[in-house]
Amino acid sequence: MRNGTPLAPHDGGVAEAQELSIEGLNARGEGLSDERGCVAIPGALPGERVLATLSGGRGVLISIRQSSPERAAPICGYFGVCGGCAAQHMGADLYARWKRQNLVDALAQTNIKAEVGALIDAHGEGRRRATFHARCDEPGGAGAVGFMKARTHEIVAIDACPVLAPAMAGALGAARRIAHDLRGLAKPLDIQATATLSGLDIDIRGAGALEAPFVRKLVETAARADLARLSNHGAILIERRAPVVAMRAARVHLPPGGFLQATLAGESALAEFALAGAAGAKRVADLFAGSGAVALRLAGAHTVSAYDIEGLALKALARAAAQTSALRPVSVEARDLFNRPLAIAELNLFDTVCFDPPRAGAQAQARELAASRVPTVIAISCDAVSFARDARILIDGGYLIETVTPIDQFRYSPHLETVTLFRRPRAAKRVRRMLS
Repeated sequence: MRNGTPLAPHDGGVAEAQELSIEGLNARGEGLSDERGCVAIPGALPGERVLATLSGGRGVLISIRQSSPERAAPICGYFGVCGGCAAQHMGADLYARWKRQNLVDALAQTNIKAEVGALIDAHGEGRRRATFHARCDEPGGAGAVGFMKARTHEIVAIDACPVLAPAMAGALGAARRIAHDLRGLAKPLDIQATATLSGLDIDIRGAGALEAPFVRKLVETAARADLARLSNHGAILIERRAPVVAMRAARVHLPPGGFLQATLAGESALAEFALAGAAGAKRVADLFAGSGAVALRLAGAHTVSAYDIEGLALKALARAAAQTSALRPVSVEARDLFNRPLAIAELNLFDTVCFDPPRAGAQAQARELAASRVPTVIAISCDAVSFARDARILIDGGYLIETVTPIDQFRYSPHLETVTLFRRPRAAKRVRRMLS
């Protein structure tokens, strides 16, 4: 629904209107009913009685006959059309239960019994990074710029997004100008915008190599929009100011299109849990370290070795470490940890290992860790399913879960960050003695 108005059924297929009771929510935040087989109905909430059209195990909400007391008014007029948010219609308590339960369910699928902590709100000021999708029509045409419609490749053109940080205020306008400059390419574009201390850093994906007239237009647009930097698939078109972000005491010059946690509050929360877990360690390995969000914080108290496949990110990390006083030594090594994970002998040199892989997880590295003697492992994850798989490997290798904490930096979305502390039994006993 948009602004409380029921949506029309999707085109295609035979749809039959049914009145149903909603018993639960799936991982995407869709209401579930078992009255006509298992049916998922976006926009419906547990405890509600709804009228929906059904087709192929899915439903389209027509109207709500009996509303849940936990229903909330969406904060955005695009909700229900734009696929960026899934849960603006949930009250705060229901939302927190749903998001935490997704992690609990993923762990249960691999027979992991662990106490999952309360959901930590890490939205902060909002998202400082977003990828807008754009369609470049023929010359003179108006291309749509926005986010994808749920479960489709159709772009929903938007004028504003309430989950973005104030520093992202000019990002949509800049993305529209860029799409206008590239009209005629007839290519779908991804326009990644990141708010930095120096201004907006934008990287274009999908355009391919650009001819000189396109580049000239884009450089002019970057100046008019006061962008810090504009790149095309990592190749800098113009850098008016070096994009800089703060990672505690360090200042990092981000590489073009480089990874950054979606919110500053989320990055800080994940790193603080890692710092607490590494307390007392002398040597720490940070795997999938990126530009150093965790490593640069750990280096305040520990000697850190950082590994990642992205050489430019590691270069930015090393530069920031060298320019920040009072940090302990930080070494970096470019390494494909999917195909060449740190081996047992290498891992055993460290007191603590922290890993923060992409969505696919760190299966190969988890297997090496499971066979190692590393006392403490800190796992940061952005995907509950791959994390549960990797956690099962560590547990089967003798590790105990000490804490599991879900961290929510993607408000209203199914995406969830998790930080988990694993210890070898002997290390766990030592920590308990220290705290007693």
